[in-house]
Formats: sequence, C-alpha cells, structure tokens
Amino acid sequence: MSDFVQSLRLWFAPRRIRDEGDTPDYRFSLANERTFLAWIRTALALVGGGFAVDQFLPDLRWGVRVGLALALLAAGVLCALRAVNHWVRCERAMRRGEDLPVSRFPAVLSLAVAAVALAMVVLVVFGWAGR
Repeated sequence: MSDFVQSLRLWFAPRRIRDEGDTPDYRFSLANERTFLAWIRTALALVGGGFAVDQFLPDLRWGVRVGLALALLAAGVLCALRAVNHWVRCERAMRRGEDLPVSRFPAVLSLAVAAVALAMVVLVVFGWAGR
C-alpha cells in the first residue's frame, strides 16, 4: 500500500498511528495538535473571506467577484485538507523517530493569498468595475 493511501486511512482511524514506533513525549503530540488547529483556523478564515467577497462586494463585476471568492474558498479547502495530512505525517514521523516532514504548501498558500490581496488592492485603488 502506498504511503499516501496509508496516510489517508490514518485520517479516519488515528488510533492506528499507535501501531507505529514509540509513543513520543506528549508535549510534542500536543504541539502537533496546536499546529493542526492553527491550520484549521486559517482554513476557516479563508472560507469566511471567500464568502465575504461574494456577499459584500456586489458592485464588482460578476466574474471578478466569483473568481476572487472561489480562489479564497479553494485555498480554505486545501488548507483544511493539508492540516489533517500534516498532522498525520508529523505524528508518524515523531513515533518513528524520523525528521519532521517538510512542505511547500505554506509558500504556495502565501502566494495564493498574496495574489488575491493584490487583486483586491488593484480593485480598491482603481475603483469597482460595475456589473
């Protein structure tokens, strides 16, 4: 079974993680959980931002408004999925005594949010485009 499929199965059966390696210091597991919760808060903020763009900027051209809203909503979905994936990968690495996994996701997410923010700045500076 591939590592990805095994990781995916652990999303829904976290008790199976106990079958791997040794139990780490609980403080590390709690820190991993706090990181997970921080990612979930970020995902919720992105989803809220997507809804806010769609609902509170009716003067934007429909395609622009929907594009910005969908970009934020998609980033929120990806962030939520990445949160649980990262939690499982880190927990497994700690139990196995391996280095913690690295990821490009924070950089990609930052660039996506920056692109949406830049688009919003352009819209604010140059005015709202009518429907």
